[in-house]
Amino acid sequence: MITLIATVLNEGDNIHRLLDSLVRQTRQPDEIVIVDGGSTDQTPATIQSYTDRLSLRLLVEPGCNISAGRNRAIAAAQGDIIVTTDAGVVLEDTWLERLIQPLLADPALQVAGGFFLAEANTVFEAAMGATVLPLPDEIDATTFLPSSRSVAFRKAAWERVGGYPEWLDYCEDLIFDLRLKASGGPFAFVPGAVAHFRPRTTLRSFYRQYYRYARGDGKADLWRKRHAIRYVTYLVVLPAILLLGALLHPLLWGLLLPGGAAYLYQPYRRLPVIMRRAGRTSPGDWLYAALLVPVIRVVGDVAKMAGYPVGWRWRLQHHPPDWKQV
Repeated sequence: MITLIATVLNEGDNIHRLLDSLVRQTRQPDEIVIVDGGSTDQTPATIQSYTDRLSLRLLVEPGCNISAGRNRAIAAAQGDIIVTTDAGVVLEDTWLERLIQPLLADPALQVAGGFFLAEANTVFEAAMGATVLPLPDEIDATTFLPSSRSVAFRKAAWERVGGYPEWLDYCEDLIFDLRLKASGGPFAFVPGAVAHFRPRTTLRSFYRQYYRYARGDGKADLWRKRHAIRYVTYLVVLPAILLLGALLHPLLWGLLLPGGAAYLYQPYRRLPVIMRRAGRTSPGDWLYAALLVPVIRVVGDVAKMAGYPVGWRWRLQHHPPDWKQV
C-alpha cells in the first residue's frame, strides 16, 4: 500500500497546483495524508474540496513544524511505502509511478529519491534556478541525498531511524536522509520522477531561505569544513588579494579571475537550459540573467555566513540529540 504525505501552512494560493497534479498521476496513491500546521487562510477548505477526487485525509495540528507534521502524517499512514512531497510543487504525471518502481521491484531497497527542477517564469527565477539547483547530469547517484519534496521510503525505515528530527526546523530532510543511509544502505536515484517548483522570486526571500538553511546546518553540526572554507574565502583570502593589489600592483587583482571563473562555472553552464525552459531568449534577458548570477551567489553566501553561527549558538545552549546515533 502506498501513502503519500505532505505538510502545509497557509498555502491557499498554490496548494491547488499540487493537488491537481496528484489527480493527474498515472499511478494513484492508495491514500494521501496531509497535515496542516494551523493555516489561517483557505488552505484547509481547498484541500477538503479535493476529497471527491483523491483518497485524502486532512489532519490539523496547529503549531507543529515540518518534521512534526511529517511524523504525524506517517504515523497515521496505513501504507508500508511512504512517499513525501511539498506544497507548492507540481508533479509530473508519471512521478509516483516512476518513484515507487524501484521499491516495488526490490523488497530489500529502503529508499528511492526522485528529482526536482526549477519551474522558472521570470528571468530572475531562471537565474535563481541556475545558481542554486543542479542539473540531472551533475548528480552522483551514490551520494545523492533527495529532498523530501520527491522521495519514497519504507515506513519501517522511518521507524528504525526515529522519524524526522522534530527539534530541527530546517535541514530536517537532510538529517533524515543521512540517518536512512547510515541504517539502510544505498538509495535508488530516479531522475525521471520529477517535481517542478518555483525558485525564490526576490533576493530578500532567497536570503531568508539560505539564512535558515545555514542556521539549520549549525544546529545539526553539518558541513563544518564547507562553512569554514566560505569564511576563510570571504574574510581572509578576498580582502588579502584586494589589499595586495592596492598596495603593490593592480595586476594582482587578476588572481581573482580563476577563482571567480570556478565559482560561477556551474551556474553559467546551467543557465541556457533554465532560460530555454522559461522561454526567455532575448539578448536583454540573457544579459540580465548573467548579471544576476554572481549577485545571487554572493547573497546566498552572506546569508549562510550569518545563519551558521546563530545555529551553533542555539546548539551550544540547547544540546540537541546526536543525530548520528541511529
